[in-house]
Amino acid sequence: MEYVYAALLLHKLDKEVNEANLSSVVKASGAEVNEAQVKALVAALADVNIDEAVKAAPVAVAAATAPAADAAAGGETKKEEAPKEEGKTEEAAMEGLSSLFG
Repeated sequence: MEYVYAALLLHKLDKEVNEANLSSVVKASGAEVNEAQVKALVAALADVNIDEAVKAAPVAVAAATAPAADAAAGGETKKEEAPKEEGKTEEAAMEGLSSLFG
């Protein structure tokens, strides 16, 4: 996973995602570099538009982690209930409108 994060970091900084740069970032993070994994990732990303891949990523991941982040920050999460409708139907609403016009 650290290799993917390193590739995303390089891309974000507008650096070329190549074996040397990827190895440098992984090494700087304190992890041991596996050259086979570096080569495999660089080869896999050769035909990938990273911007499009990030845009296509599911957004639900961020939404699912938001309550956990609030809890970690010490805040309590409260569930707000949506106000319940009184069962007013479209017909009842039309009756109310018709009383305005005679």
